[in-house]
Amino acid sequence: MITTATVLVAGATGDLGRRIVRELLRHDTLVRVLTRPGTGTAHGMYGGDDRVEVHEVAYTDRAGLASALSGVDTVISAVSGARPVIVDAQRALLAAAVAAGVARFIPSDYSADYRRITPGSNRNFELRRELAADLDAAPIRVTSVLNGAFADMLTGQAPMILFKRHRVLFWSSPDQILDFTTKDDVARIVALAALDANAPRVVEIAGDRVTARSIAGTMTELTKTPFSLQWAGTTGTLAAMSRIGRYLSKDKDQAFPAWQGMQYFVSMFNGEAELQHINNDRYGPHDWTSVRDVLDVHLKETTDGH
Repeated sequence: MITTATVLVAGATGDLGRRIVRELLRHDTLVRVLTRPGTGTAHGMYGGDDRVEVHEVAYTDRAGLASALSGVDTVISAVSGARPVIVDAQRALLAAAVAAGVARFIPSDYSADYRRITPGSNRNFELRRELAADLDAAPIRVTSVLNGAFADMLTGQAPMILFKRHRVLFWSSPDQILDFTTKDDVARIVALAALDANAPRVVEIAGDRVTARSIAGTMTELTKTPFSLQWAGTTGTLAAMSRIGRYLSKDKDQAFPAWQGMQYFVSMFNGEAELQHINNDRYGPHDWTSVRDVLDVHLKETTDGH
């Protein structure tokens, strides 16, 4: 492992980015936070920590990026968005990292396996695949972290569990394996990968592997109320619905519109994005947070009225 590394985190004020910075600071690490000029959020968040430097730089400012990246060992991107962010901003960050002689780059993937999906089936995955071609051609060591979907989304953001109706939705098959990892577990692995000079091109992790059927069983056990499976159609039907939603969408650069969520479920339930080479033990044994753990906490908080 690298000791006293300097790691730059782009997107450090976001939900995942904050968690990554927290994990990095558990190690002998100096952190630089890259933030857009004028927001002030990063200074409010990290201003009191002498191990964190805040650099306000626009991605179009090549000289500013070069200065922020000078002396950095690893760049971690945790930016979130559509093409202007995932492709354009990260390309600028990659070019600056190469120019500054940065050794390693971790792009903002943090998703299911986008490499095998059918072209045209998932916009956000295809943006990652497009950037991956640039990353593979660049003279820099790259590590992508693939983790399935964020388990945290099962508590409401991903409308798969209908809590009040005691149903669990599925498309095509209730027995398709689904990979889920919490944001905290992803952040821990990203930090460790950033400090691992021998990290491979891709690190695949899954905090839990479940099916719609097993989730229904878990919900039944946790609530003492029967949760049943509900067929919501085929993945082909869902793909068609997402295409219609995308066509009718007014904001083409929104990061997670409803139709993109549909595309994510298509990629998961048709098996194309299922992780094939999971290595949860690369950084030693760890108590991974299961889907059951996430749902148990959510149900208790909901019951308590929080």
